[in-house]
Amino acid sequence: EVQLVESGGGLVQAGGSLRLSCAASGFTFDDYAIAWFRQAPGKEREGVSCIRSSDGSTYHDDSVKGRFTISSENAKNTVYLQMNSLKPEDTAVYYCAADRWGTCSSWYLEYDYWGQGTQVTVSS
Repeated sequence: EVQLVESGGGLVQAGGSLRLSCAASGFTFDDYAIAWFRQAPGKEREGVSCIRSSDGSTYHDDSVKGRFTISSENAKNTVYLQMNSLKPEDTAVYYCAADRWGTCSSWYLEYDYWGQGTQVTVSS
C-alpha cells in the first residue's frame, strides 16, 4: 500500500522557520518525483517545490525561491521542506505528492499519490 505521511506543520511567527517531512512507503522511492503543494482557503492547490529522487534535481516556485529548500534522504524514503523567512501568505495546508514517472510538474493532477496534509500557519 502506497502511503505518504506529512509532519512538521504548526504555528510560527512571520520570519520564523519550519521543517516539513514526508515519509513515503509502498513504492520504489528512487523512481519517483516528490513534490510539495499547498492550498490556502478559497485558493487553488499550487506547487511549491519538487525533487527528482533519481538525480536529486530540485525545483522551486518563484514565490519561495531563496526561502524554501527541498531535500531527500533516500535511505529513509523521506523528503523534507525547510521553510525559512516565513510570511503570512505562506499559510496553507501543505501536501506532499508522488509522481511515478519521476517528473516534476506544477500541475497537481499529474501526481499519483498524496498525503493527508499538514497545516502551516504564519502569524503576522
